[in-house]
Amino acid sequence: LVVVQVALALVLLIGSGLMIRTFQHLRGVQPGFTRPEEVQILHSMISAAVAKEPEHVMRMQHEILDKLAAIPGVTSVGLANAAPMEYLGSLGNPVYAEDKTFAEGQVPPLRRIRKITPAYFKTMGTRVIAGRDFTWTDLYEKRRVAIVSENLAREWWGVPRAALGKRIREGGAADPWREIVGIVENVYDDGVHVKPPEFAYWPALMDRYVWSGENGFVLRFGTYAIRSSRTGTEGLLAEAQQAIWSVNGRRPVFLATTLEALYDRSMARTSFTLVMLAIAAGMGLVLGIVGIYGVIAYVVSQRIREIGIRTALGAQPAGLLGMFVRQGLWLTGIGAALGLVAATGLTRLMSSLLFGVTALDPVTYTAVSVLLIVSGVLASYLPARRAITVDPVHALRTQ
Repeated sequence: LVVVQVALALVLLIGSGLMIRTFQHLRGVQPGFTRPEEVQILHSMISAAVAKEPEHVMRMQHEILDKLAAIPGVTSVGLANAAPMEYLGSLGNPVYAEDKTFAEGQVPPLRRIRKITPAYFKTMGTRVIAGRDFTWTDLYEKRRVAIVSENLAREWWGVPRAALGKRIREGGAADPWREIVGIVENVYDDGVHVKPPEFAYWPALMDRYVWSGENGFVLRFGTYAIRSSRTGTEGLLAEAQQAIWSVNGRRPVFLATTLEALYDRSMARTSFTLVMLAIAAGMGLVLGIVGIYGVIAYVVSQRIREIGIRTALGAQPAGLLGMFVRQGLWLTGIGAALGLVAATGLTRLMSSLLFGVTALDPVTYTAVSVLLIVSGVLASYLPARRAITVDPVHALRTQ
C-alpha cells in the first residue's frame, strides 16, 4: 500500500511540477503589452442616430478620448475595435501584399485585423519596432496607411524594417492598397501559450473599406483603453462614464474590465490545472508520508524486544536508527521507481498543456524525486528516533 501511495504521489507531484514550470514560462512571455493592471477597458457605441457621417463620428470619438485623457491620474488613452485577448481564438481575413503573388483561386492566409486610433499602442504598451504610429492627420485626411505586426513583416519580407513602404490590402480589387508606415511587436491575442497571430492594423477612419462599401468606414463600436494608476476603482469608472456621456449622450457604457483580467482569463486553463494538480499532489505526498511513518512505527512496535536485545549487546543508536531509516527508504525507492515509470507515460498525455517545458523535463523529475526521498527519510526517522531511546530493560520485558 505504501509503495502504491508513493508511486501515485510521485506521478502527481511530477504533473504539478510540470505545470508550475509551464506557469513560470508563460509568465515570462512578453505578451505584447505592459503593466496590464494599469489599463482600464470600457465599451460604448456611437449609433447612426447620434451621428451619421463617418467624419462626425470620428470627431466625437476624438473628443471622448480627449475628455478621458483629462481625467486625473490618466496618462494615455486609445480606441480600437477590440482589446488584446478580448476575443480568444477569433478569426481574421485574408490580407494581400502588392509584391506577393498567389496562384489563381488561392487565398492568402487569414490575418487578424484591428482598427485603431493614434496612441492605442502607447496605451497598451506595445512597442513600435520600426516606422511610426498613426497620427490624427492620417485619420482625418483618410490617408491609406497601415501598420503590421513583426511576425507578419518577417514572414513576407524577412526583416521588420523591410516592410516599411510596402503596400497591403484586406480585400480584392475593391479595397485600396495601403502603405505600411509602422511595424509593432507581436501581440499574443489568443493567450501566451499560443503562437501570436499575424496582425494588420487599419486606421479607425478610412475613405474606403471592403466590408463597408464606398462610403468609407468609421469605428462606431469602441473599445476604450485607459492607462491610469486608478484603474479598477469606482471613481475612475464613474468619471470615464461621465466623460463618454458628455459627448455621446447617455449611451450605454458596458463590459468594463481591465487588461489584467483579460490576461488572467487567457491563463485560466493553465491556472486551474495547476491548482487541481497541486492539491492532488499535496494530498498524495501527505498520504505517502503518513503511510511510510505508519509502517515504520508499526515495525518498531513489533521489534521492541529485538531493539532491547541489540542495545544490551552493544548496538549503537546510529546503527539502529539507520536500520529503520533504510527500511523506509527501501519502500520509498520502490515506489519512486514505479512512479517514474508511470510518470514517463502519463505525463505525455498533458503535453498539450505544457509550454516551454517537455513532458520529460529532467529538472522537474529530479526535484520531485529528491523531495520524495527526503520526505521518506523524515517519515522514517521520527519513529526510528523514538525506538532507539527506549530503555533496554523495559524493551526486554515487552511481550
